[in-house]
Amino acid sequence: MKLRYTAAWVGLTAAAMVAATACGSGGSEGSQSSEKTAETAAETADKEAGTADTADAIMAALSRATDRTEELGSAEVRTTTDLGTGEPVAMDGTYSWGDGYALDVEMDAEAVQMQELTDSPTVRTLFVDGAYYYDIDPQPSGPLAGKEWIRIDGSAVFGEAGAAAMSGGGGASPADSMKGLKYASDVDDLGEETVNGKSTTHYRAVLDQADMGKFKEAFSGADSMLNAAGGDSITMDIWVDGKDLPVRLKQEFGAMKVTMDFDKFGATKDIVAPPAAQTGDLTEEVKDAGAQQG
Repeated sequence: MKLRYTAAWVGLTAAAMVAATACGSGGSEGSQSSEKTAETAAETADKEAGTADTADAIMAALSRATDRTEELGSAEVRTTTDLGTGEPVAMDGTYSWGDGYALDVEMDAEAVQMQELTDSPTVRTLFVDGAYYYDIDPQPSGPLAGKEWIRIDGSAVFGEAGAAAMSGGGGASPADSMKGLKYASDVDDLGEETVNGKSTTHYRAVLDQADMGKFKEAFSGADSMLNAAGGDSITMDIWVDGKDLPVRLKQEFGAMKVTMDFDKFGATKDIVAPPAAQTGDLTEEVKDAGAQQG
């Protein structure tokens, strides 16, 4: 098996996860500063009051959307991930956050360079209990001989500290990503737009590294495979419908761009890890490959 491919499969799935989690609720309150101009004190006060009112209204709308999303606990999602190559990879399936973060998606095998491991045009990919699982054809030899799944622990992607941030104590869901919006240094209401046939309001927020809280480790930890993404801020765009639910969530971090379209909330299938007897673990091989690339 060619481990030079490993960064592609793991990086693509990790990028989608990070985009949904990196702005979780572990951030710290940010502060904003403004330079005084020649305006009169009264004019300045009026403008600041108007800006505060607008920001409060945006935060209230995003808070309602966050609470509603968290309450429903899962969704069917279409995700498009681009790591900066200009060749987006589609990942469609279930994201669940009601009882720990998990996902169960299908992605194009050739696009993520896994066509040598399966005859299927798509690869079923799970994230559950802090690890990735990839559905493959049983291999003739090596660590995957006779196995139907590859397992890679999250620590091989995010580093030990980053993996702990991702899997411990919540903070790993689209709802938690939305919670991080309250720490944003800048928020805007960009008006009404139609997305996926639904009437929505488009909001934008920018978060810097100080806003990322514990999830900063997943991006910039010394042993994280994602620290090459570059960039020192996350731009989040969210489109919210009349039911206070996100229709689309788009995030950009350096070269990474991830778009999530929410098709259905709640009542999705349970996500469980494959049987251990059917699984070959490549965590250490991936860590070694990442160290060599670094």
